[in-house]
Amino acid sequence: MPEPTDQSTGSASTPLASDEDLLARTVLAVNAAGSALRERFGDVVPYDTREELMRALAANDEAALDILRPRLAEVRPVAGWVEDELAGGALPNGEWWIVDPAEGNVNHLHALPDWAVTATLVRDNQPVLTAVHLPLTGETYTALAGGGAHVNGRPLRVALTANLTLALVATSQARPDEDENVVRRIGDSITAMLFDALVVRTSVPATLHLLNVAAGRIDAFWQFAGARADLLPGALLVAEAGGRISDAEGRPWTPRSDSFLAAAPGVHAEAVTTLSK
Repeated sequence: MPEPTDQSTGSASTPLASDEDLLARTVLAVNAAGSALRERFGDVVPYDTREELMRALAANDEAALDILRPRLAEVRPVAGWVEDELAGGALPNGEWWIVDPAEGNVNHLHALPDWAVTATLVRDNQPVLTAVHLPLTGETYTALAGGGAHVNGRPLRVALTANLTLALVATSQARPDEDENVVRRIGDSITAMLFDALVVRTSVPATLHLLNVAAGRIDAFWQFAGARADLLPGALLVAEAGGRISDAEGRPWTPRSDSFLAAAPGVHAEAVTTLSK
C-alpha cells in the first residue's frame, strides 16, 4: 500500500473546532467540488486505450481536487491527506482526510448518473465525520460519529426488513484487475445471494449502495476487498443510521479486513450465513 503523505502534526485531544462545525464546512467543500464535476458531465467520453481512460479519470479527479485540497486544508489544517484513494489498511494515528474526488468516476465518463464526491475525516483510525454529495440530485448525505446520519438535514434510518428472502441486496466491484481469488469469491457470493435474497443488484460505486442501505432503500451491501475511500463514508452513514457493520463472516470490520458487510439488523445474521457458504 502506498504510504499516506503529509502526516498530521496536530493532536486529536486539542481539536481546533467542534466536529459539528467541521462537518458543516466539509459539506461546503464537497458541494463546491461537485459543482465542478457537474459542469464536466454530459456525453460519453471516448477512449481507445487504457492509457486514455486513465487520463480521462485523472482529469476529473484533478478538477475536484483543485477545489477540495485547499478548502479541506483550511477546514482542518492539522489533518493529513491520504494521497491514494484506492489504498486500504490502517493509518498512522492522528487526523487524516480520506477523499474520493469522483467516486464512481467511470460512471461519470460513461454519462451514467451514479457518481459522487466524498470527504471523510478519520481520527486515530476511526471515522469522525463524512459528507457525500450527489451533484445530479442535489443530495448531500452526512454522518457524525455519535450524531446520526442525515440527507439534506433529514434523519436516515435503515430498513426494518427481518427476512433475507424479502431483502433487496447489493454488491460492488472494488477495483478493476482484482486478484483471481477475489473475482471468484465475488461470483460465488452473488450466486449464493441469488438463491437466498429477493433481488441482487451489482454496480459501482460502493458508496451509493451504502447510502441506500442507510436510507432504508437497500437491506444489505457486501464487498470483497476494497479501499478506505469507498467503504469508510458509507460505513459511518450506515452505522449512524442504525445498521450493522462487519466483515462477510460477521467479525468486526476494519480497513484491514478482506471483506465488508453493511446490513439492516434484521437481515445481518442471515446475510453472514449466506456469504459464509
